[in-house]
This record gives sequence, C-alpha cells and structure tokens, in this order.
Amino acid sequence: MPTPSSQQLPAIELETSVQPTHTILWMHGLGADGNDFVPIIHELDLPPDTAIRFIFPHAPKQPVSINQGLIMRAWYDIKNINLNQYEDEAGIRSSQHAITAMIERENQRGIPSTNIVLAGFSQGGVIALQVGLRHPDKLGGIMVLSSYLPLAHTLTKEAHNANTPTSIFMAHGSYDPIVPIHLAKTSRQQLLEAGYQVEWHEYPMEHSVCAEELTDISKWLRQVLR
Repeated sequence: MPTPSSQQLPAIELETSVQPTHTILWMHGLGADGNDFVPIIHELDLPPDTAIRFIFPHAPKQPVSINQGLIMRAWYDIKNINLNQYEDEAGIRSSQHAITAMIERENQRGIPSTNIVLAGFSQGGVIALQVGLRHPDKLGGIMVLSSYLPLAHTLTKEAHNANTPTSIFMAHGSYDPIVPIHLAKTSRQQLLEAGYQVEWHEYPMEHSVCAEELTDISKWLRQVLR
C-alpha cells in the first residue's frame, strides 16, 4: 500500500475565482474528513478580489490506539490521553511529507509559497505546525485551531528560519476536554520563546469552532493574504 508521502492525498478543491493567486490548505481533525470545513468558506468574508484555492485534504485511514484501534481518518496515531507523550513520530512525519508534497504541487501550479496558508483543526493543526515551521520556503501564514505543538524536542534542530517571521494564528476553547488549553498555552510559550509571532485567541467553548473565532480568522486571513 502506498504511504501518504508517495502520492498526493485525495482532497476537495474549491476556487473563489479563476486563476487562483493564493492557496489555503486546510486539514481536518481526527475522524473527520476534508468536507468538515468546506461550509465555512462563505462565512469567512474574504476579499472578493483575492482569488483563493481552498484545498481540504482527506487524511489516510488508519487504526487509532486511543479509540480501541478503530480505523478512521487520522493524520497520525494517538497512543495516550496525554497528547504530547508517546507521540507517533513516524505518523506525524509521514503526514508532514504528504502535506509538503501538496505545497510543492501548488508551487508547480503557479502559487508561490508566500501565498500559501496552512490551516488545521486539532490533529490538522498539529500537522500545520509540523510542516510550516520546517518548510524551507516562506509561507503566508499558519493557522492552528484547538491544537498544540508536536515533537517540540525536535523544533530547535529542525525549524527553518525562512518561517521564523511567519504569522501564526492560534485559537483555543477554554473548556476543551480533548486538547487541554494548558497544552496549547505551553505550545504558544514554546513558540514565543523560539522567536515566532503568535496571535493568540481564547474562547469560552469546548473542542469546536465558534462564530467569534470565525470573525477573528477572517481578520487574520485578510492580513496574511494581502
């Protein structure tokens, strides 16, 4: 069976106009698929004169240990309720390679890396950070929703300085029972100490996305897509 890094992941693609100049590559959370965030495109109120290609890839299907080995779409395995312990490094890196390949494909289609935004919710946010901080070319932005920094012990060695100045949008629910907010705040602090620009937002919600958050996402996207 081909690994995710050996072929392009299946994905939903939607374009706001012909001849896109920008790409938003948006990764879903555990057990969902690329359809999960499609409905919010029209809620983002992005500039009509910016031609955007939205790409919503489907993660590969695999057993997830914390869910009794049930097979579902996942960017990597989760082995422990403490998400930053016993990390599935091989799985995270496999998805990193797959998303990097999608960025490279966008480059081949005429979209420079500076016009590409990586976005993700939960597991998808993990991969957005894993890819974005290590990518050798400057990206437009990194959006991390209800998520955390993976493989933190490797960041200093592997981070590429091309994306040190890249804007990072982090948003989290105060009552998140899946990805505890203290983990997200620890991740934010680690990023700040490493010299990254982090725009932090916190909302009175659980593991989800709220209307106020969409407004803040829209404002941030308008800035990084300019």
